[in-house]
Amino acid sequence: MTHPFLDLPPLSAAHFASIEDRVARLLDTRQDVVIMQGEALLPLEGAIRATTGPGTTALNVITGPYGQTFGNWLRDCGATVVDLAVPFHTAVTADQIREALTEHPEIDFVSLVHAEAATGNTNPVAEIGEVVREHGALFYLDAVASVGAEPVLPDAWGVDLCVIGAQKAMGGPAGVSAVSVSSRAWARMAANAGAPRRSYLSLLDWKERWVDGGRKALLHAPAQLEMLALEACVERIETVGLEAVMARHRGAALATRAGAVALGGGLEPYVYEAKDAAPVATTLRTPSGVAASELVARALASDPTLPLAAGGGALAKEMIRVNHYGVDATMGAVQACLAALGAALGEKGLDVDLEGARRAVEDAWR
Repeated sequence: MTHPFLDLPPLSAAHFASIEDRVARLLDTRQDVVIMQGEALLPLEGAIRATTGPGTTALNVITGPYGQTFGNWLRDCGATVVDLAVPFHTAVTADQIREALTEHPEIDFVSLVHAEAATGNTNPVAEIGEVVREHGALFYLDAVASVGAEPVLPDAWGVDLCVIGAQKAMGGPAGVSAVSVSSRAWARMAANAGAPRRSYLSLLDWKERWVDGGRKALLHAPAQLEMLALEACVERIETVGLEAVMARHRGAALATRAGAVALGGGLEPYVYEAKDAAPVATTLRTPSGVAASELVARALASDPTLPLAAGGGALAKEMIRVNHYGVDATMGAVQACLAALGAALGEKGLDVDLEGARRAVEDAWR
């Protein structure tokens, strides 16, 4: 049996390195960029375990479920963790970060999620990065959901460890991910006796055997299909233009928010302020007495391909997520999602304005 996905020639080290270079250009960074052979949880966990330990005091910002996960990893590494949690319907501010650093001057590591697709908020990283830089802490950023939907600039923002994945706004594969690493972060890893070595989680293995070796010999056989898909994804963004891709996501977010308000039926934006809302996904609060999971199930019954999901865990009762990222960052996808939700609300006996929602989407997209 022959198939274009089978019997591929080996991916050379030079080809692998060229894809890393293209990712670095996407991030406008001169830091080392390492593409890791797994979903973004791999470098997210690997970077924390490489740079933290019993001597670390970390400020862990929680604006959604991933921030909670990072706190668990930090504690597992033996770090002292100061959690800064804000309501999921808002974003953290640079002033809140500054206050926490002033109260705990011993903090030497700050972990933050840029955009929380699960809760629909986004954090002002540029302002936060300035505060963290002044304090001198190492700055770790999860930009998996934000890259491609809004600016991600590790060098300009003073981010020491910036993890990205291609499966959301970039419209690429989930099986590979990348992390940009500053010289300060590499030094922290080298001084950390507990940093993973000879491990799939190890960033130091990549540093010593790949980066320091001139990127001439890969650590192990690369995931060819995923690497080629990542290359194609980046090439598409280069061809269309990153600004155009981000504009499409901004348009989708503004249109979804405006359309949901016009739709009525008790549906309203989950994130209160538009400035705090992520362009990668819009979360909506359901009316009292209407379970989000049930409403989504009704909407998906009409079209299972719609990018709709209920919130995770306890949020399944009250939150709907419209995942307008990648190929779904279009007016058509937004219109279809709101129409399906409107129909489901109508079946519940709630008053909705489908035509008003349609017009609001069109007006906001302009």
